[in-house]
Amino acid sequence: MTNYEVMFIIDPALEEAKKEAAVEKVKDIIAADGEVSKVDVWGMRKLAYPIQKKNEGYYVVIEFAGSTELPKELDRRLRISDDVMRHIIINKDAK
Repeated sequence: MTNYEVMFIIDPALEEAKKEAAVEKVKDIIAADGEVSKVDVWGMRKLAYPIQKKNEGYYVVIEFAGSTELPKELDRRLRISDDVMRHIIINKDAK
């Protein structure tokens, strides 16, 4: 299993329950084919530049381990999610 890290920014206009549901949804996607090792919720932060006419976002970082197919599926699901404004998946084992 390879170690990865995903950082994603959730739309700040969502209510708190929907933000937590979005985080749980990502954790469920990861748990289906891997294992979540650490969840770090940064909360509301100012964006470096406006995204979708918004200046703030709700940041979440999740460290996980999984197969090489898991990041591809996670990327596909995060792209089509309306709640997630931006995301990045990093392979922590790559040098």
